[in-house]
Amino acid sequence: MLPRAIACLLLAACAASARSPAPAAAESTLVDAGTAEMAALLKERAAMVDPARLLFLVNDRRAKVLAEQVRLPAPPGRRLGLRFAYARELLQAGQIPAALEAIEALEEDVKTSAPAVWQAHSSEILILKATASLRLAEEQNCHQGNTRDSCLLPIRGEGIHRRREGATRAAEVLGGILRGDPGNLQARWLLNIAHMTLGAYPEGVPPAQLIPPATFASEHALPRFENVAKRAGLDVYGLSGGAILDDFDGDGRLDLVLSAIGFEDEVRFFHNRGDGRFEDRTSQTGLAGITGGLNMVQADYDNDGLVDVLVLRGAWMKTEGRFPLSLLRNKGGGRFVDVTRAAGLLRFGPTQTATWLDYDGDGWLDLFVGNESAPRGSDPADVHPCELFHNNRDGTFTNVAREAGVALAGYVKAVVSGDYNNDRRPDLYVSVLGGDNLLLRNDGPGPGDGWRFSNVAAEAGVTEPASSFGAFFFDYDNDGWPDLFVAGFDPATTGGDVAADYLGLPTPAPRGRLYRNKGDGRFEDVTEAAGVYRVAPAMGLNFGDLDSDGFLDFYLGTGTPNLATLVPNRMFRNSGGRVFQDVTTSGNFGHLQKGHAVCFGDADDDGDQDVFEQMGGAHLADKAYSAFYENPGHANRWLTLELEGLRSNRSALGARIKVSVTAKGGPRVIHRTVSSGASFGASPLRQEIGLGDATGIASVEIVWPATGQTQTLEGLQVDHRYHVREGHAPVARNSRARPHHSTASRPAS
Repeated sequence: MLPRAIACLLLAACAASARSPAPAAAESTLVDAGTAEMAALLKERAAMVDPARLLFLVNDRRAKVLAEQVRLPAPPGRRLGLRFAYARELLQAGQIPAALEAIEALEEDVKTSAPAVWQAHSSEILILKATASLRLAEEQNCHQGNTRDSCLLPIRGEGIHRRREGATRAAEVLGGILRGDPGNLQARWLLNIAHMTLGAYPEGVPPAQLIPPATFASEHALPRFENVAKRAGLDVYGLSGGAILDDFDGDGRLDLVLSAIGFEDEVRFFHNRGDGRFEDRTSQTGLAGITGGLNMVQADYDNDGLVDVLVLRGAWMKTEGRFPLSLLRNKGGGRFVDVTRAAGLLRFGPTQTATWLDYDGDGWLDLFVGNESAPRGSDPADVHPCELFHNNRDGTFTNVAREAGVALAGYVKAVVSGDYNNDRRPDLYVSVLGGDNLLLRNDGPGPGDGWRFSNVAAEAGVTEPASSFGAFFFDYDNDGWPDLFVAGFDPATTGGDVAADYLGLPTPAPRGRLYRNKGDGRFEDVTEAAGVYRVAPAMGLNFGDLDSDGFLDFYLGTGTPNLATLVPNRMFRNSGGRVFQDVTTSGNFGHLQKGHAVCFGDADDDGDQDVFEQMGGAHLADKAYSAFYENPGHANRWLTLELEGLRSNRSALGARIKVSVTAKGGPRVIHRTVSSGASFGASPLRQEIGLGDATGIASVEIVWPATGQTQTLEGLQVDHRYHVREGHAPVARNSRARPHHSTASRPAS
């Protein structure tokens, strides 16, 4: 096939190219020595990247090299392969008019010089042409004129394109493909999307190719969440990256920290003003030159009461991904310093995933980093075992992964921690793309002073899916035992696979898994029974409670690196702890751009959780505006708890919460665990707990992670927020709160 030789051709074509350095980061007088050193190191590493070995971020450099190769005489097969590669690189670099010109030249060349090749592979060339036309339409409408409805499936209102030439041309090309190949689901999917952007769906789609509107109907009438990113000052345009929603400056309001994968993309800080808007205070953070980062996770690693940030880099870059991560210590007031080297965390390897946990219960948070390793038989330099950094309680860390039995090598795409067997020792789940996933049971101290973990995934029944990505522990059925969701992901998944799933047609695309904890060390695969056996290629994901009914819902940020994979991000509502309902369209969550970091949190302090999603892909052309979905409200009650550990870690990560309420239907119990949620996107560490139709709170029990002691709180009021220090009476954050008290701590039963 024509595209099969592209990778080899690109390697040969780009190998001789000069490596051009990335532009210098902006200088700032606020940068301290550690931050300046990291900024220089990141600049140096970016300049070392070989465009022959990196398929994204350097598309412009790759296109430039290929332009020179295309002009040279070559045999027909090589010439056509180079021209296809060149056109695709132009598109991925965002040079759309040039890409369209190159595609049309390729089309004419293939038709004239190799009609048999055109007969066999015309659809691949034409899909590229249609994709370029759709990308032009997105640039002219969704990006240059971004609105609250842009790219939201089903496209309507302000999302309908005013400049129509791109989508019109795409529809014509796709229609031509389908006349010759009616079963081409990728073309059929994109044709329906093109007609949506033109305001001609469904009536403008040929009946035989229509994907009926009923296909996208929600399974529950969730109220519409408006995308208010522009109004809130969070309409950030860029590539894929990480997001953390938490209080970083100590004013009690949730701020937002963003990263992006680009070599020149600095970590950004958005201060919550408390009036529904966020203010960009990046220039005041002291982080000038701290760039890159596909993901981030937060925790108070030094127990000083301030939330710190870990930035992860190098993911997907393989041999070119030997980048350091960054530990950003919070100095207060929205100021940070890079302490990576001083903390003993300077290492070089590709990763986008890590989790904080106090694995040995000493009251200080440790760090597990999941790295990406090449397959067996590759260069040993491309093997990057996972790392477990023990917190030395003095601001430094020591890697003890080998001693603990977790120096595992694989293409790791997610790590999350949770106490799946309720033995008060946090365990680890590791998602491996292209292999069996791992459940690392925390076995406690072994011989000597070491701590040991064992992989029990097979006996627990949680090795699948083989093509996996993000993951999270959450107690979806409120039985006190952490359940597990693992997203399915394959970079080869297309919109055609998603269309097949919507239409009930077969497709080999992977699906995620929902595992219900049976409470005996094993899990039951309830994916189909719970209604989530769907094709939704997800990288970003997280969970929260959309309607505060006390049951956790989840959102999947979908997409693949392919620019043609325009598929909706998917929201699933938990219906009573038994099944999940797709509420993507009724809730207004079906964004078609690539979804990455997802955060649930009450950003406007009105008692319900809003949803932020960092958008964009990895190719230079695949930029998008982030989305911020404001919760329209509901009639249910809520409780917010800010926990502060004393003997336990200050963030109270791993603390277990049991809320007993009286409700109209009788008493009920709601369980939560303090965490930032899933593996890609970080929700606040404070716990925003929906109480459903509760009429009162009978008690709140908190099991603190370091001691295992249970602290019981009574007299708390619904619709209130409290700060709870370990072993101390809670303090109301609301003036409306009435007196309450805490019972004495007692050993957990």
